[in-house]
Amino acid sequence: MRRKHQRGVAMVEFALAGIASIFLLINTFSLAMGMWNYHMLASAVHEATRFASVKGVNCTKPGNTCSVTVGTIAHKVAYYAIGIPADSMDVTLTTESAASTPCAPLSSCFSSTTVWPPSTNLDNRVGRYITVSAIYRFRSPLLFFWPGAGAQQFGQVWLPASSTQKILF
Repeated sequence: MRRKHQRGVAMVEFALAGIASIFLLINTFSLAMGMWNYHMLASAVHEATRFASVKGVNCTKPGNTCSVTVGTIAHKVAYYAIGIPADSMDVTLTTESAASTPCAPLSSCFSSTTVWPPSTNLDNRVGRYITVSAIYRFRSPLLFFWPGAGAQQFGQVWLPASSTQKILF
């Protein structure tokens, strides 16, 4: 008699506990992906800034061919930003005199042959600061479940990163 009253109990328990477990699994994976993307973005921006910081005024003197272009820096950011599409990332190159070169999206600067840092305002001199900053639009299924985020769309979170270095050579 007792077994007849327990029919379907496993299905109800799974509906209560299983759905919550699947929700937690999806969100744990999503959070890990967001953290990975942020780490890769910050690392890519830092490496691109380090690369550009040794390409200052001494690289533009006659006989030296080590000057760097905006396109080269854009390729460096894309190379180090593993798993981040270049079309979802905006990068801005800024000098100490506040001259900025936007790449929105990053892939729009791949073919740029503009030398950077520029020699205007002595921005490529040793001891001047350069900044590479980026922002990435991360689409998370976590926000898909968030109240008020909408029933049919994935939410997005903007992940920013920035790095400033002094020109060394």
